[in-house]
Amino acid sequence: MQPLGGLDSAFLALETATAQLHVAAVVVLDPPTGQDGPAAPAARFESVREMVRRRLHLVPQFRQRAVRLPLDLLPPIWVDDPDFDLDLHLRRASLPAPGGPAELRELVGVLLARPLPPDRPLWEMVSVEGLSGGRSALVAKLHHAILDGVSGANTMASFLDLSGSPVPDDRPPPWAPPPLPSHRELLRLTCGVLARQPEAAFGALRVSADVLTEVAAHNRRLSAAGTAPPPTPFRAPRTSLNGALSSARRFATVALPLDALREVRRVLGARAGGVTFNDVVLCAVGAAVDRLLQRRGEVPDRPLVALVPVSTRRAEGASAALGNQVSGMLVGLGSEAHGPEARLRAVAAASRVAKEQEKLAWGRLLDEIARATPYALTTWTARCLSAARAFDRVPPPFNLVVSTLRVPDVPLWCAGAPVAAMFPAGPIAHGVGLNVTTMTYRGAVHVGLVACRRLVPDLDDLAVLVEEAVGELVDAARSTAFTGRVVT
Repeated sequence: MQPLGGLDSAFLALETATAQLHVAAVVVLDPPTGQDGPAAPAARFESVREMVRRRLHLVPQFRQRAVRLPLDLLPPIWVDDPDFDLDLHLRRASLPAPGGPAELRELVGVLLARPLPPDRPLWEMVSVEGLSGGRSALVAKLHHAILDGVSGANTMASFLDLSGSPVPDDRPPPWAPPPLPSHRELLRLTCGVLARQPEAAFGALRVSADVLTEVAAHNRRLSAAGTAPPPTPFRAPRTSLNGALSSARRFATVALPLDALREVRRVLGARAGGVTFNDVVLCAVGAAVDRLLQRRGEVPDRPLVALVPVSTRRAEGASAALGNQVSGMLVGLGSEAHGPEARLRAVAAASRVAKEQEKLAWGRLLDEIARATPYALTTWTARCLSAARAFDRVPPPFNLVVSTLRVPDVPLWCAGAPVAAMFPAGPIAHGVGLNVTTMTYRGAVHVGLVACRRLVPDLDDLAVLVEEAVGELVDAARSTAFTGRVVT
């Protein structure tokens, strides 16, 4: 029995009927060599099933349940599930004709809207057949309580190979889970932890005071130097992207050329005093969202604000651990700037300031607060806010989430099939109806967009606008490079 970490339990407690806090990856597979004909789909599914069965032991939480403690005063605990059944977590689905990207995106939207049963391990995989060109796909969905972006990449690697003929897996170790803990055992555990809870509460108060004092002093120094501090929560502009969530989801994708984004970073970054790859992504996404709002007849009175997750895994080997070790920074998206280059400069400057503030231990503060807050209180608050549709009336904490996942950019295989593309799908939360997550693979930046179907019915249009915004940045970079050669 192992208690969930502070942030891990918060992701469980904040989930409601309309806010499902899981993450997903859509892995598109080319046909494996030697598998074709009418029996190919069944053969592929059996290959995937056998691969998953033999590698389950590499991810302990894949066979563990989150068991809630009496009175919900404390976070749940991970326990081995004696009733684990792989067939409840790995299923088959088939796309309708013509089996193109639109049909796959629609299916993924349906899967993202479906909650994970709380009385089972919090994951599922769906093997999708019927894609055009003989392709298939594997949609892997895991609850955010299990992992963050870094540990998610490592988890995904457990089920992928570096060649089409992987070394045969070792025989999985025997697994004989004990019965679920009795109510008496859970009560005894609760009493033992509650005895230490006052110390945890005082620790959270001390950390909160220290961090907030440091942040206030840091912001005063920025203001004295004539630099605007980063945005604060609930100061983002009200937009039609923000509000109470419905339970339905939309999913969209776009693949961007990696070399083009690197060119933008190199050429325009040299003129702007340096920009990061994330800055280029944030600039393009911000420009696309602004244009989507303009089409809706909206002109926000302040720049849009994105939450950018930041890993806090500092220790050697920490990247292998599951769970959430993550913080976040709020970045203005340069809505006040005119032109792609000016916008990139504004985003890069805002990002640098936000990074300085994030280093003041925001991640530790969030984890300490989550540990000290009674689980029942967090759950009750989230459900009340959802039922009252509070975020239709209050300012949003931020406008959208933009995240970048880093994985080794090498060719991969899954159960003998070449991986053609991988699109990530992040969660959306109350008040924030849009998540944009990127992942680099095989020379392309694969962008997965997830949105509330009610708030962002035009998500496919936004994907096109992201592509257009990147094109404008590329044009600006190439124009700059050409002008530089003439002057020289």
